Amino acid sequence: MQRVVTCLLINEKGKLLILKRSDKVRTYKGLWGGVAGYVEEGEDPFETAIKEIKEEIDIPEGDVHLIKKGSPIEFTDVYNEKSYDWKVYPFLFKIEKKSKVQIDWEHTEYCWISPFDIARFDMVPHLKEVVFSIFK
Repeated sequence: MQRVVTCLLINEKGKLLILKRSDKVRTYKGLWGGVAGYVEEGEDPFETAIKEIKEEIDIPEGDVHLIKKGSPIEFTDVYNEKSYDWKVYPFLFKIEKKSKVQIDWEHTEYCWISPFDIARFDMVPHLKEVVFSIFK
């Protein structure tokens, strides 16, 4: 089972950051998601979340504040005819107003949306459920 984090980030206006995955990533190319990454062996999911936020959008640890840690979600998905078993650790962070998002090679664009508009986007599997569960 692949263990991954999904980091949902909101700004001071309550808008949710979503990122469009590039064609250089292994899975879910061109789909919208949050900051995400694999939890390495021996690594705590929270540590992974902070590391991925820095790597993917260049926001340092001191500029994000944990609001909520969601319950892990497990599911199986098929992508490009290959089956994946996922365990997703969701986190909700608030980002400091002064912080500027700088995306890396894993994404082609980003936008800030109302969390409840997530269903309008072509997104990675179960992102809608993760968003609704963490914002309830």
